[in-house]
Amino acid sequence: MLTLRYDKGTILSGNVRTPHSSWDRSVGVYRSLALHYPEAIRYLRESGIPFEDRVLDPLPHADFRAEVMPRAYQLEALDAWLEAGMRGVVVLPTGSGKTLLGVLAIQEANSPTLVVVPTLDLLEQWRERLAEAFRQEIGAYGGGDTSLCPLTVATYDTAYLRAEELGNRFPLLVFDEVHHLPSPGYSQIAELYASPYRLGLTATYEREDGLHERLPVLVGPKVYERRVSEMAGTHLAPFSIKRIYVDLPPDETQEYLRLMRVYREFVRKKGLRMRSPQDFRRLVMMSGRDREAREALLARMRAMELALNSPSKIGALGRILAQNPSERVLIFTRHNSLVYSISSTLLIPAITHETPKEERQRILKKFREGGYTAVVTSRVLDEGIDVPEASLGIILSGTGSKREFVQRLGRLLRKRGEKKARLIEIVSRLTDESRLSARRRRGV
Repeated sequence: MLTLRYDKGTILSGNVRTPHSSWDRSVGVYRSLALHYPEAIRYLRESGIPFEDRVLDPLPHADFRAEVMPRAYQLEALDAWLEAGMRGVVVLPTGSGKTLLGVLAIQEANSPTLVVVPTLDLLEQWRERLAEAFRQEIGAYGGGDTSLCPLTVATYDTAYLRAEELGNRFPLLVFDEVHHLPSPGYSQIAELYASPYRLGLTATYEREDGLHERLPVLVGPKVYERRVSEMAGTHLAPFSIKRIYVDLPPDETQEYLRLMRVYREFVRKKGLRMRSPQDFRRLVMMSGRDREAREALLARMRAMELALNSPSKIGALGRILAQNPSERVLIFTRHNSLVYSISSTLLIPAITHETPKEERQRILKKFREGGYTAVVTSRVLDEGIDVPEASLGIILSGTGSKREFVQRLGRLLRKRGEKKARLIEIVSRLTDESRLSARRRRGV
């Protein structure tokens, strides 16, 4: 009788060619990626081929029972996931309780579960909330930790590196911030794990590069979605968005116009149409072999740096902070150089990817407790932190990404008393930054 086996991220199906398998001459069996394990089972059953299934080797566990009080939309999302065969992606805004939905899914699957997260901050948040919900020890893989438990949280990096070892131990995979999964490398987590049940959680499904189109294969279809605008004022804090314009200094204005002229003349001469991120990526590829294209691209980059990092923005930021002394403020920028300039000019603590973990935790702790009323950061706090105390967000610079904008807004939306969240964008007047601002707002 045929025996299905797991081997280093793949499924061995003997001499039977299951879907997506190919013949491995070195061992004389058909082999497929572990991702296709459910299809192999379905094929063998429908074909009437007798077999023994030895793929999964789940960790011993007691029943997973949690004492939680879900909201109606969380139960709707859970039902949609169950109806889709316990595979699929749920899209909910930041602050709406995606972690609780993960708890509900674990309870329904009643199976050992690996939760995969992008950051160490999220790893610790999930461990705390799972331990609170299920009253048991929670394992961790990441940041030097390698404790394996029936409920384990791992970073994307570690889940990828340990795929061959862990790939058949967990029937359920929960991917937090699942928009990271289709990235090169990370997608192999989904491919090398045999887990038949999969739940993806995110506030921002789409990716600018279009790779989110792989998610139905890697995790399952989008089964449920609620937008920020639907939930504000009920399950999320009510919010407003405001745009403030500043003028570039005269010398920067002249330099900006000169650089953009170089870029636009090249685009016009080549008959290029820059209507989407994909069009811009084609220009980037062209610049690798065309000197004039490279010069045009560099001119645009320098022009946008002037617009995004103008000192006029720091003056406007200072006035906003003076007008809102009692607010807890998160300040977002695109480049570290502006972070450090704001930090030194306005004496505001800064967090970038260069900030040591201990210092970052200390800053956020003092922010939550009110010791600091403002923190300035580049992109490292766009996701993965829980700061319900924050009520005012100020964007000094960013990309045109809708995902980035929704994530930054999401940092403010967790309900806390009668809090009203506000997001203010500071934009350089008469520059292409206005177009970036308009494009990213469409995510809301």
